[in-house]
Amino acid sequence: MEQEADAVRAAYISKSIVDQNHPKAKSQRFGTRHKSKSLAAVTHHTIKDEIRLRRTEIDIKGNIVRSDVGEFLKSQLCLQFGLHPRDLRKIDGGFSNQVPVILVRPEVIIVNMGHIRALIKADLIVLFDSPDSTDRVEDSPFVKYLQERLKMSMVQAGGQTFEFRALEAIFISTMGSLHSDMEILVKVVTRLLAHIEEEVDQFKLKEMLQYTKKISRFESKALLIREVFEELLEQDEDLAAMYLTEKKEGHPRAIDKHDEAEILLESYMKQVEEIVNVVTMVKHQAQSTEDYVNAILGAKRNQLLMFELRIALGTLGISSGALIAGLYGMNLQNYLEHDPHAFAIVSAFAVSLGATLFGTFVRKLRVLAVGAA
Repeated sequence: MEQEADAVRAAYISKSIVDQNHPKAKSQRFGTRHKSKSLAAVTHHTIKDEIRLRRTEIDIKGNIVRSDVGEFLKSQLCLQFGLHPRDLRKIDGGFSNQVPVILVRPEVIIVNMGHIRALIKADLIVLFDSPDSTDRVEDSPFVKYLQERLKMSMVQAGGQTFEFRALEAIFISTMGSLHSDMEILVKVVTRLLAHIEEEVDQFKLKEMLQYTKKISRFESKALLIREVFEELLEQDEDLAAMYLTEKKEGHPRAIDKHDEAEILLESYMKQVEEIVNVVTMVKHQAQSTEDYVNAILGAKRNQLLMFELRIALGTLGISSGALIAGLYGMNLQNYLEHDPHAFAIVSAFAVSLGATLFGTFVRKLRVLAVGAA
């Protein structure tokens, strides 16, 4: 019995070894191992807790205390500034199609407006930029202007605290950029419209089409910035929470005590509205010119159609006369060959028939053209 059991055990072990060496079994075993590695890689990529950007910190005295480029832990940034992970999407340049935003958090104000992305605290402002940027932070016109404003005393700044001076510097830079872009667009588009109204040129029309698209994009950009101001002005809690310095000192503002913040936001919202109005007016002028050009092109097209119809009617009249000539050109006796007046009579009839047909259709065509006008 023991010998039989040993024989069965040996057969089972040999079968297991054969099954493991089978190609299909190897592929399944190695496929599982590769699959587990790929899943681990995907999981590692999914939970990656890093954000790459250039970070510049300016303190309450207007001095640059830190400026570096690298990978920053999202969890560390959230812990340092009291943010939610979703808030970092507003300053992460890796997300495309970002819209302007001003978010008020308990300890920080998040600003993404135009070319500026920043976090504003009661005594510190952090600027974020693309890590691939080669410009020096110290040479940036905005950073220089921001430092000048932050170095002002409370009296020189009109009693504004640190956070409002930083905010106003961002607003001034954004408005300046919008004004500059608007003036360039308005100047070029106005010049193109004047040329097109004098003479419809194909190249000018193509150029006008490109600038019309630019105007639409600029208008959308300005409207989004205006919506940011409007939404913030409707939130009393956020307006009161913007007073970070007083909150840090232990004197948070009441919900209905935010006159300074409201006045500041309203003043710059009016500037954005003026820009939007100018751009909208120029856009309407471009649309009016487009309608004018379409009307001219439509009239030219109708003239060409009328000309083609007149040619077709003239061809019809000539063909009708040629038909009679063709009938008499057949080698058949018609007893008119020897008549001395037959040629003149037939020719006059053919010409009269063609002229009558042409005149009749031209008159009807003219009546139709007058009725359509």
